[in-house]
Amino acid sequence: MADPRIERVAVVAAAANGAIGKDGWMPWELPEDLKRFKALTLGKPMIIGRVTFEAIGRPLPKRTSIVVTRDTDWSYAHENVRVCHTMEDAIALADEIAARDGINEVIIGGGAQIYHLALPYTTRYELTEVHAEIEGDTFLDPLPANQWCETARQKVDNPDGPDYSFVTLDRIVKS
Repeated sequence: MADPRIERVAVVAAAANGAIGKDGWMPWELPEDLKRFKALTLGKPMIIGRVTFEAIGRPLPKRTSIVVTRDTDWSYAHENVRVCHTMEDAIALADEIAARDGINEVIIGGGAQIYHLALPYTTRYELTEVHAEIEGDTFLDPLPANQWCETARQKVDNPDGPDYSFVTLDRIVKS
């Protein structure tokens, strides 16, 4: 069962048309977005899909990667990599690791299917809105507007590519 004291934060960059990936990687180069990703995720348990994990090619330093895969034969021998076969198991394990480490956040790190499966558990989005229509083959599901409230926005003028904004969206809690 999910721990209500733990925030589950999806960290994702998406184009105006919802594109988040092309050919197994991000369809843009935004160094500031990568720096933000690192700052937001460092020291926290991170739930990612197997395909995303394999695209990265290695465990990210100073984070526990909880890799979700349906392949029951898949494994990865590393002290900071754990494998789960359902989102429910991944959330429970991430919450357990966060509580053990005295951290109140779990990161949802992608890809698209992981964001989709984790949506019911996600309490906040740290979204990089890329202000362009970008060709892609992987897309983020649109977030239901009545369930999310924008609480922060920082626009970045990018001389080397599309402009973008760092946006924080908090889940609206229905009482």
